[in-house]
Amino acid sequence: MESLKSKIRTIPHFPRQGIMFRDITTLLKDAQGFRKVIDEFVQRYTGVPIDVIVGLEARGFILGGALAHQLGKGFVPIRKKGKLPAEVERHEYELEYGKDTIEIHKDAIKKGDKVLIVDDLLATGGTSLAAAALVEKLGGNIVEMAFVIDLPEVGGRKKLEAKGYKFFTLCEFVGE
Repeated sequence: MESLKSKIRTIPHFPRQGIMFRDITTLLKDAQGFRKVIDEFVQRYTGVPIDVIVGLEARGFILGGALAHQLGKGFVPIRKKGKLPAEVERHEYELEYGKDTIEIHKDAIKKGDKVLIVDDLLATGGTSLAAAALVEKLGGNIVEMAFVIDLPEVGGRKKLEAKGYKFFTLCEFVGE
């Protein structure tokens, strides 16, 4: 997966001092790189019992939508507060620098649905755990969470493991 890593831009000190931001927009604009990401996910999830794919705002929409299309599954967005038009379920969670709230339509997941959660990056795990809480509140079962990038030093991986969630990543950045 080094070829994927080479297509991911690193922006030092964004959004604040000391953060090395991993920007997948350079990977997405590269036709071969984007295809490789989706092909890897398709290979992993073909034949896996999944009813719906949930994508997290915003890059998870791109990845999850393409994957849902390829697998012939429905796609459900989880958005930031105030962006969804119908009745929502919301979950507030802690960030390193404050709080945030994400929402899902109340009718997006049916009780017993098998759900794959997709996002670009696993860092602290806060958004992923909040998304899982929303899916489970609606009665869905998390099959796995899929990410392009894992930043294991930030601690999200350990949080997901501690909660018993399975996850899959295509590459990781350690000490870089």
